[in-house]
Amino acid sequence: MDLKQLEYFVTIVNEGTISAAAKRLNMSQPPLSTHMKLMENQLGCILFERGSRHIKLTEAGRILYSKANSLLDLSKFTLQELEAYKKGISGTLRVGVVSSVEIIFLNKLILPFHKENPDIHYEIFEGNTYELLEKLKANNLDVAIVRTPFILSSFKYINILKESMVAIGNHNFFRNCLNPDSVTLSELSAVPILLYRRWESIITDMLEQKKIKWDIFCKSDDARTTLHWANEGLGVGIVPESAIGFADKSKIAIKSISDSDLQSTIAAVYNPDTYISSTTKQFLKSIGRI
Repeated sequence: MDLKQLEYFVTIVNEGTISAAAKRLNMSQPPLSTHMKLMENQLGCILFERGSRHIKLTEAGRILYSKANSLLDLSKFTLQELEAYKKGISGTLRVGVVSSVEIIFLNKLILPFHKENPDIHYEIFEGNTYELLEKLKANNLDVAIVRTPFILSSFKYINILKESMVAIGNHNFFRNCLNPDSVTLSELSAVPILLYRRWESIITDMLEQKKIKWDIFCKSDDARTTLHWANEGLGVGIVPESAIGFADKSKIAIKSISDSDLQSTIAAVYNPDTYISSTTKQFLKSIGRI
């Protein structure tokens, strides 16, 4: 099995039929079928269920497909980096970024780094923390810029910024608050709450200790969703302070939570057990100076 065979296999799956894949690959159908049969013989398992017009993968085929995409991506990125090196360019940095840190990521990390390293190019991948850590584990990212809490596994990280969680919502939700600039956990029990799902267990434990109960109206995995719902007056979102860039300040108020020490840390996570390019090392060094 080689990378060319993997490319043939992935193309067949993506196109749905061997004939369509052969057309995409600019080759005739019989040699492509032969390559797939040879791959199955080499692996000792059946990858496709025969007899149907469209390709249907076996369980072995599904496993190979998920891994083949990662291997082909890694091959592509490696060739890109080598090509960039030959041209005297420092390379391409693959960074995963959670939505709530996009503004900080651009202004605090990328702009100063780009000023010092103008020839470095970027591939940005967006997703929630769990999705990005999975990409990092599969070597599809060089660095993931995510928020705590998260499970580190064998990863290492560099803390970038620590910030408080705030309450954000329509002014009407805060009209009974005693302090014009802040809100208490108890006062928030009177309004529908829009919650970042990863904070659910932490906030639940904190509220149980204080014997306070909240009305959790909506849970989501993305700060933008929480802010969009808050903008429409559906509840009060509990979000990291830097995420308020997505807020419509003409509609809503932003309050600190006076009797809570809820904090979120933005961190750059990387995998020390895989190859770390010089471009990535440069970027991590730059982060360490912040």
